[in-house]
Formats: sequence, structure tokens, C-alpha cells
Amino acid sequence: MKISSIECHVLLDPGCDIGATSSAQDDIVVEIHTDEGLTGIGETDVNPWIAAACIEAPGTHTMGLGLKEMLIGADPLDVEALWERMYVGTAMNGRRGAVIHAIGALDMALHDLRAKAAGKPCYEFLGGAARDSIIPYASLQPEVGSFEEYRESLVAWARKARALGFKAAKAEVTPCGPYAHKGLRATHHQMTGVIRDVRDAVGMDFTLMVDVQYAFPDADTCLSAIREWREFDLFFVETPLPSDDLAGYYRVATEQPIPIAAGEWLATRFEFLDLMDRGKVQVAQPDIGRVGGLTEAKRVCDLAKIRGLTIVPHLWKTAISIAAAAHLAAATPHCAFIEFLPAELCESGLRKELATANLEMKDGKLSLPAGPGLGVTLNREAMARFEEEASRRWATNRSFSGSAKPA
Repeated sequence: MKISSIECHVLLDPGCDIGATSSAQDDIVVEIHTDEGLTGIGETDVNPWIAAACIEAPGTHTMGLGLKEMLIGADPLDVEALWERMYVGTAMNGRRGAVIHAIGALDMALHDLRAKAAGKPCYEFLGGAARDSIIPYASLQPEVGSFEEYRESLVAWARKARALGFKAAKAEVTPCGPYAHKGLRATHHQMTGVIRDVRDAVGMDFTLMVDVQYAFPDADTCLSAIREWREFDLFFVETPLPSDDLAGYYRVATEQPIPIAAGEWLATRFEFLDLMDRGKVQVAQPDIGRVGGLTEAKRVCDLAKIRGLTIVPHLWKTAISIAAAAHLAAATPHCAFIEFLPAELCESGLRKELATANLEMKDGKLSLPAGPGLGVTLNREAMARFEEEASRRWATNRSFSGSAKPA
């Protein structure tokens, strides 16, 4: 079997709003086709036009090869070797950032393809089942324009998550910092009030996590705020500081009792080694697409296990990433939860409509993924609509920043 072609689908939600800091509004889906008629699918969380360029750009020398060019004609079943080929072949242009994120989409598709060829679920190639079920948590991020609306919406969503059968949820409490939605601005004291309201809404027998999305500029500011949160019995506080502030992470992780989680932006196991060994986080959060795909995410999980750390994969895209996270969790005994984004708790039409995964929640748990590959079905009609919207935006120069399309 050989790889015969690779398609990149750049997608955009027609309701895309630059004021909403959410990458659920766009996507890139890659399809890897073989000469035997099998296709693997993957996605990643990065500007989709950038990812497509990383994949489709031709190579110019031996350390700056094109990702697509390296894969055409290759054996798609040799997944881990292809990861190394792509990593080394793009080392001068890549090693981190968008190139690794693009490799993540391709690697995810290769895992899907290999498992389909064998008629097995992907987790069988990640070490086999290490558990009987997976615990999902609901990720709650309203997109509204005032602090009071945000607080009320977050509390309402938390109640709805519990009513839907979730045993855990993550409140995205981001009314300040770089992820503040639609111009929201609030004090750290007001953040404490929101968390208290959410905790009161779900009760103390419900697992609650909080994501502040880089809200604090430094460790001192962070510590002064989150020391108030001990009473809320939080499973973790996610990304309190900028990703590169490893010394700050060390202080925040060691100078107060709430576990600290981070890693959503990181590319490759090498960045996670810094976060775990220098930053001393207690929960590692590889985003499967961004970190470099299932191959690299599994390596991060193995490194976390050696260090006695918990894994909770990050994801913020569609059912494709949800399925990939479920397979990773199935093979990872120290994975406590996966992020789960049901349609009832989503704003994004793209996320709701693009794909479905063969996962059903019962009594707050997901059974292990069934069927070959990732077990994902694409809605081709929806994908065509989102692809058309992306093409329209590009053709009319209606970029998010207002800048002109490059020549």
C-alpha cells in the first residue's frame, strides 16, 4: 500500500467573529488517500491557511522538505517512521510551532489509516486498552459581551452539563488576560466570585476544573489570586501564566495546593520535558494535533507516567480531535479525563456539524471507541459549506485582521 494523494480542507464557520477568542471557528481537515482506496483523516488546531501552506509548500533543500512531498508514495502503515521523516526533513523550517501542528494533523490521519487497514481501533496501536471506560468533562466557554452575561451563561451551562449526566466540567473563567472574550474586562476578585457561583451551581460532589487562559502576568499576581480558590476543591487550574514562564510555573505549582495544568500550546515532547521538569506542573495537557499527532502525544504520556504526573488531553476542535483523545485515553491509565464538547454545550456550528464520533456517554462515562480507525464520520455536505466559506473570505480579502491577502 502507498500514499497516493493528500487533501487539505481549509474550513471556516460562517458565524466567525474575531472578537471571540475561540479557534472552534476554523479548522483544517487533512485526508490521506492510498492506492488501495483507504483514507485517513486528521485535524489540528492552528490557523488553517498556515497549516495548509506547511503541508503543501514544496521543499527547497534536504533539511527543508515539503511534508506532502515526503509522504506521497510512502508506506502509510509505517507511522512512527514517517513522523521521524517529517520531523527531520523539516527541521530547518520547523521543529516547533505551525510545522509541528501540521505534522500533527497528518500523523492523526496516518494512525486512522493504519488502524482502518487492520480493522482495529487506533488505541490497539497505542499500547492497547488500559481501562474499560473514559471519563469526559464538559468544557464551558460562553461567548457573550458583558461580564454579567458571561457569569450567568457559565453558571447556566454548568447546570446543564450536570443535567446532561456529566460528572465533571471545566469553567473557562477568562474575563481578563489575552483570552478575554469580546472585550470582557474584570478583576481577579470578580473571577473568584464566578468560580464560587459555578461551584454552588454544581455542588461539591462534582469535579470542577478552572481554565484562566494565561490571565496572570506573573507568579506573584497569580498566587495572590488563586490562594483564595482553595475552598472550591478544584481538580486543577489551567494555564495561569504565559507558556514560556517556566520559573513562574515552578513557583505557582509548588507554593500553593491546587494542581496546575498546562501544555495546550506546546509542540513536541521536548517542550513538555521543560514544562514537567522545570515548570513542575502536576497535569500535562498535550493537544494531540498541536503536539505533533498521536505518535508524539503518546510519547508525552509515557514521559508523564515516569514522573508520576496526570494526563488530561486538551482539545478545542471537532469530533475528530475528540475521537483521537478518546483513543489516547483508552491506552493511557494515568489519563484522568478527556475534554468533551457535546453539541448542547457548543456555540460553533462547525464543531456541531462537521463530524461525528462513535462515542456515547452513559452514567458520566464513555465506552471505549469501537470500530476501525478513529471511528469518525465526516459530514461531507457540511464540510463543503465550511470550505466554501473559507474560500469566499479569502477571495474577498476579508481577513480577520483586516490586512490584505498576500500576493
